[in-house]
Amino acid sequence: MALALTLISGISWTLVYYFLIRKGFKEHTYGMPLWALGLNIAWETTYGINGFIHPNGSSAQSVINIIWALCDVLIVVTYFKYGRKYQPVELQNHYRLLGIFVLVVSFIVQILLLNYFGVHTGARLSAYLQNLLMSILFLNMLFIRHGVEGQSVAIGITKFIGTLAPTILMGVIEPNPLVLTLGILCAIFDILYIILLMVKQKLIASK
Repeated sequence: MALALTLISGISWTLVYYFLIRKGFKEHTYGMPLWALGLNIAWETTYGINGFIHPNGSSAQSVINIIWALCDVLIVVTYFKYGRKYQPVELQNHYRLLGIFVLVVSFIVQILLLNYFGVHTGARLSAYLQNLLMSILFLNMLFIRHGVEGQSVAIGITKFIGTLAPTILMGVIEPNPLVLTLGILCAIFDILYIILLMVKQKLIASK
């Protein structure tokens, strides 16, 4: 059961990244909010490398983390290629520096969490907190962008499934009240994002 849920999460999140990469390059945009992207690639890189250096946990998850990190590299590329137009006027000429700053801070945060809490607690705590942040930032992106470029219902659904699977594993089967609560909050915001995105797509199509 644990391996099955890990694979479901791995496949679902890989699809999230595939949809983000495809839409990003096709529509000349980036689809993952910058701070979510920074924390995401930092988490996957940090725990992916740590999993191979200290193979005490799931080897399947370590492989998945590296695959995700490689996917995130392409999403980072979409930010650096197309992110200028989405920044405030004052930051548009410095948006690449902003991106580098966010990446550096994100790696520092992830390494500090790993060193302080250890692999087991650090990975879960940081993963779910940044996942919740990502869900909220996706909603914010939906509100502040005039269109729906870089976004899709498929992204929302696969993110929802990709978070639900480990929530069942680490929040219910193992039971962990913190993981379960954060997972439920992620699910609520993900469902809200899917519904509001569908509404916005219909409104745009009707104009």
